[in-house]
Amino acid sequence: MSAATPEHIMQIGMGFWASKTLLSAVELGVFSTLADGPADLPTLQRTLALHQRSARDFLDSLVALRLLERENGIYSNTPDTDLYLDRAKPSYIGGILEMANARLYGFWGSLTEALRSGELQNEGKGGGEDLFAALYADPDRLRGFLTAMSAISAGAAHAIAGKFPWSEYKTFMDLGSAQGMVPATLAHDHPHLTGIGFDLPAVKPVFEEFIAQRGLEDRVRFRGGNFFEDPLPEVDVIIMGHILHDWDLAKKRALLGKAFDALPKGGAIIVYDAIIDDDRRENAFGLLMSLNMLIETAGGFDYTGEDCQAWMRDVGFSRTRVEPLVGPDSMVIGFK
Repeated sequence: MSAATPEHIMQIGMGFWASKTLLSAVELGVFSTLADGPADLPTLQRTLALHQRSARDFLDSLVALRLLERENGIYSNTPDTDLYLDRAKPSYIGGILEMANARLYGFWGSLTEALRSGELQNEGKGGGEDLFAALYADPDRLRGFLTAMSAISAGAAHAIAGKFPWSEYKTFMDLGSAQGMVPATLAHDHPHLTGIGFDLPAVKPVFEEFIAQRGLEDRVRFRGGNFFEDPLPEVDVIIMGHILHDWDLAKKRALLGKAFDALPKGGAIIVYDAIIDDDRRENAFGLLMSLNMLIETAGGFDYTGEDCQAWMRDVGFSRTRVEPLVGPDSMVIGFK
């Protein structure tokens, strides 16, 4: 048995140092600047308007965190940061980090209060404006959010396209489709498919632009609506990605039941999230995401694969299974 040390405890306890360093680097545009070419300390200090007291420590911290490289005093992006944190690239995921920096970093400071009260801690605290209402009312913020969701959904979209037996189906709908990464990926990889992106009406111009850029507008269309209130289109497969965890148990069951009623016999549902492992000890990201739902929603929470399968069976799905996707995400599939 190895001797006990405080290293792991301290690394987690002070982990916000590294998190905030990355978030500030995104805010300052460090990675987008270096995407234009490597640069030395004086150049970056001037370009990023950094005070000389901290510039070197800041950049070298990013090197130590393996977010930048440095060779003979010249800084450059790593392959990962060059691909995912350059604002000029379509693969940019910094939008979600910008939102985390501007919103979540502060709200998570109230986690202890949330754990004691069970109440959300974001803009909606104390009867304030709902997160989604505020987001969908601001076209610029909404576009940034939808673009970020596309980037972080791309890996799962490709995995779903490859792992699900699409040859047995002709039509699909992505419920809460955002910009349209999942519908676009499925339609691109399976030319026989036609699909629908279902989201609130404000999403329509962003969705249609994204689909048109990929030449898929003849097979993928948008349907505006509220998935709790409006009827769902008739399709063979319904997809819910990073949607179910936003809601309390009653609404989770209601959404699954509504999907079951809308599907034909032989149809299927695909639910994907950062599904928590059934033993609730391995998928730390999924468990922490559930705490984030405490901060962000009135009743949302993440769940295990067995939880979701049980809910699916309760509303009528006859066969269910769980399959891993990429990173912390898995999909739960139910067949009618």
